[in-house]
Amino acid sequence: MKRLLVSSLLLSLPVSLLAQFGPRTPEQDSLMARQQRKTQADHQAMMAQLNIKELRPGPSGNPKAPNAANADESKASPYTSLPDPLVLKNGNKVKSAKDWWQKRRPEIVEDFDREVYGRMPANVPGVRWEVVSTKDTMDGSYPIKLKKLIGHVDNATYPAINVDIDLTLATPATATGQVPVMMEFIFKFPAGFRMPQPPTSSTAPVALTWQQQLLKKGWGYALLVPTSYQADNGAGLTEGIIGLVNKGGRRKPDDWGALRAWAWGASRALDYFETDKDVDARQVGIEGLSRYGKAAVVAMAYEPRFAIGFIGSSGEGGVKLHRRLYGEQVENVASSAEYHWMAGNFIKYAGPLTPNDLPVDSHELVALCAPRPVFISSGSPDVEGRWLDAKGMFLGGVYAGPVYELLGKKGLGTTEYPAQEVAVDSGEIAYRQHSGGHTTVPNWPAFLQYADRYMKVK
Repeated sequence: MKRLLVSSLLLSLPVSLLAQFGPRTPEQDSLMARQQRKTQADHQAMMAQLNIKELRPGPSGNPKAPNAANADESKASPYTSLPDPLVLKNGNKVKSAKDWWQKRRPEIVEDFDREVYGRMPANVPGVRWEVVSTKDTMDGSYPIKLKKLIGHVDNATYPAINVDIDLTLATPATATGQVPVMMEFIFKFPAGFRMPQPPTSSTAPVALTWQQQLLKKGWGYALLVPTSYQADNGAGLTEGIIGLVNKGGRRKPDDWGALRAWAWGASRALDYFETDKDVDARQVGIEGLSRYGKAAVVAMAYEPRFAIGFIGSSGEGGVKLHRRLYGEQVENVASSAEYHWMAGNFIKYAGPLTPNDLPVDSHELVALCAPRPVFISSGSPDVEGRWLDAKGMFLGGVYAGPVYELLGKKGLGTTEYPAQEVAVDSGEIAYRQHSGGHTTVPNWPAFLQYADRYMKVK
């Protein structure tokens, strides 16, 4: 199992990071090769279901490559319009909150379900939570109650696949009541592997970890491992929670992908928090970076119990507009490297269809979070790179604004792209680009200042 985890981990990492882990063993290379073959076979099988012979290749993330992704803002907007989140499919304008909740929002959810992230099956089995250990310990200078938990998924319908959810919860040992909690989707590495640390902000480094910043406020934190219940590769689609529901079979084109499955796991963690006397389950937020930034906004959009979202560098497939020719594109996500995040139907938009044919765009994903607060985070294009398209993520927040305003809240309040280190946070949608790399670390203080308006220790 550990060797399979190593292989899955290596396949899930960008090529630019692989070299930083040092040389791999022949056995690891062999495992990776087998997993890549299985992924390619699954991708081809989905294309066959869709009657697609070939896909348009996505651009390269290497700025020196002949097919480098566009990083010229003057060429970034070939599309002239976006789907209007406040216009019904029959052409009528949404004029009231009632129309939004009863008519327009269900239409948008259906489009995301069918074409983008996939449908969560109705027969997903239940989860039984086990507290594996509880101990009093320290996080830096802060005393905490640390709980290790496993969510055992009922596999009675298909015992060949076993699925467990890996969750850690830490709350202040000095708390006298229930506390707010921020939950992060985390990368978990096998022994001997360590994720290279991204560059930090050019401003003064943060003295406390994000966990300690929460503890200082009297909040708790939780760490959820998405790959414990759904692998981050196409080979794993016949395993994990997706494979369990399908009894080891392949997906249909509108079945859920890994992002929706990871979000499902976050909802099951919320189920547990509702039973824990140390947690104020009405004040639980979700945070993630990169692919887990995508998962965080999907979780926020589909799970109304999350109180706040901190969405880090989510890029294409997250809050970046699909209809924007800058950085990573729909074609990249539809490739065999990333298609497993999405519904199989998403592949169509890199084949016979184009991003402009999508019935929805990412501003409507942000709109599904309304009226709850969402903080969109990005790093510097000069440090993090232009692949993530920081402005495209900002615009995903901008164009969700009308829905927030319909519901009596405030959006970003501006269409002017802000300078680095300047937070736009006067409304329920916020944005800040720090001057560091591919990380949310420099933005935690700004996020927590913003979150103080919505989350309180009672």
